[in-house]
Amino acid sequence: MKTEKAFSLIELLIVVAIILIIAAIAIPDLMKSRQSANAASAVASLRTINSAEVTYASTYNTGYTLTLSVLDGQGLSSPSNAGLIDTVLGSGQKSGYMFYYVACPAPPGPNDGSMTNGPCATVSNYQVSANPVPPTTGSFYYTDASGVIRVNSSTYAGPTDYPLAG
Repeated sequence: MKTEKAFSLIELLIVVAIILIIAAIAIPDLMKSRQSANAASAVASLRTINSAEVTYASTYNTGYTLTLSVLDGQGLSSPSNAGLIDTVLGSGQKSGYMFYYVACPAPPGPNDGSMTNGPCATVSNYQVSANPVPPTTGSFYYTDASGVIRVNSSTYAGPTDYPLAG
């Protein structure tokens, strides 16, 4: 009679236990790596928006854009379809971050309510914030026409937060 060589149940359980221990050690590090990658993508996206706004303002001589979606587009470039950023970023959500764009925070004064007459006829400023989704998964970022990217690790970032190093 031939004896067949095979793994015993105990040996298989030990191998499964070792695999589970390795997974328990590796998964938190993988999550941190993903969070860091999303944050790096958000900062790069803010730099892209700043560059696109400067390009838009110098190309069309109309100031900055009224909405983030004006910067994306396909086909022929125009003041309402600039094609300077990708459509994913133009949608306002990318890599676990939501991008909120506000154009022309208008100073107090006379304004007839239209964007063609009054302080927003030429958009002279914009603000963009990048907030993680969900809010507990990363830092908050902010930039404006100055081009400085600011960071806050605990709440929404704004113009008075610390500039991002590097």
